[in-house]
Amino acid sequence: MLKIFSHYFPVHTLYQIVFDVVILFLGVLCALVWQPQVSVADWRTVVPSALFFAISMVILNSVTGFYRPVAGPRIKDVLARVLVGVVVSLPVAYAVFRVLPWGEFASEAVEVSVVLVLGLMLAVRGFSNRGRLSAMLTRRVLVLGTGAEAESVERALHDPSLRGLQIVGFLPLGGDENRLVAQDRILGEHKILDAIDEFNVNEVIVAVRERRGGILPLRELLDCKMRGVKVYDLSSFFERARGQVRLDSLKASWLIYGDGFRQGMMRTLVKRCFDLLVSFVLLVLALPVMLIAALAILLEDGGPIFYRQVRVGQNGRQFKVIKFRSMRTDAEKDGKPKWASANDDRVTRTGRLIRKLRIDELPQLFNVFMGEMSLVGPRPERPFFVDQLTSEIPFYAVRHCVKPGVTGWAQVRYQYGASVDDAVQKLQYDLYYVKNHTLLLDMVVLMETVRVVLTGEGAQ
Repeated sequence: MLKIFSHYFPVHTLYQIVFDVVILFLGVLCALVWQPQVSVADWRTVVPSALFFAISMVILNSVTGFYRPVAGPRIKDVLARVLVGVVVSLPVAYAVFRVLPWGEFASEAVEVSVVLVLGLMLAVRGFSNRGRLSAMLTRRVLVLGTGAEAESVERALHDPSLRGLQIVGFLPLGGDENRLVAQDRILGEHKILDAIDEFNVNEVIVAVRERRGGILPLRELLDCKMRGVKVYDLSSFFERARGQVRLDSLKASWLIYGDGFRQGMMRTLVKRCFDLLVSFVLLVLALPVMLIAALAILLEDGGPIFYRQVRVGQNGRQFKVIKFRSMRTDAEKDGKPKWASANDDRVTRTGRLIRKLRIDELPQLFNVFMGEMSLVGPRPERPFFVDQLTSEIPFYAVRHCVKPGVTGWAQVRYQYGASVDDAVQKLQYDLYYVKNHTLLLDMVVLMETVRVVLTGEGAQ
């Protein structure tokens, strides 16, 4: 994992992106070099525009989730990924190709050649994301501990996006530790430094909750760090690998003294300008879709078109969120708030469609304009549920130190939440966002949101 502006990116994914940009860039240059009408002066225009073409195509593929590893060995998942990439990328490639300055001397054969290179790259990348990484890109991990925390690390590393990390084994600490990992995964009598040398370890993860009583070999861990081996505690591992701040290992002192959770005037100003600019563009682009949605709601069961509901915003201030109505008008006729659930029978036919496509969320862009919400942030909850969750979940109120968002890190990383347990899982992602929110992370969330909308992932 590489940390860029407080957010972690898989190194192997960054390598793939850079490699694909170079391949596309060289593909365009090779296709144009055979054109006799291209002069030396023309190359001053061709080179930067070829680079722009390559970068724009790779960004488009990143937005559609093409660089996310495929979970499972099913070939149909790979074919579906490649098909989506081809269907989305090739028409855009032709359109971009036409507006770039090389159009006046590039023949139709050049266009076809470049598009074929793009299609071949998509196919190769789709199948390569299905396999294992080369040993050169894999980092070998030693886990200290064999209990529940160590087991949670092993489960986390089953995620295909973390295939760049490989556990070499578990080293027990303390004679009374309850061993929950498989026996054949537990190393024998090894000192930490000996295990690092024998198994060529790159990282050590300390996966024990109880650290008192001399359980942790602090001197050996310090020696590991001095030798260039990275050492992570459980909180740091989950933050880096899963984009979570785990509640089961969270302490108030870590929130107070740790990095992140920074609020400042400049950050607030940049975020506000970004919100206004992007939300204005989205409103202009989405206006036809919003008009069609409003008409469909009216035709199905009449008004009202919009649904206004009190939510809790930044610093606990309440406001009314605006959404397209997706439920019957008597959805809560008894006056008691209810969690939305999968296959909720209160949802209308039009509502089911606009929820699946996330169209029902578009009117919240007006809340962004009014300054009550941001484009990206923790999703705002109703006061009734906020009171319930604050009393049951530690640190729940921390998510209210930033503006709520139309979309958020928890929404693109976790499925639809409909219970207190789901709220706990989503809070761990919200805390990560509150701790690390930057303009870069906002852009990552918006790109991930496009992928979620295109695939219908997590819609209810």
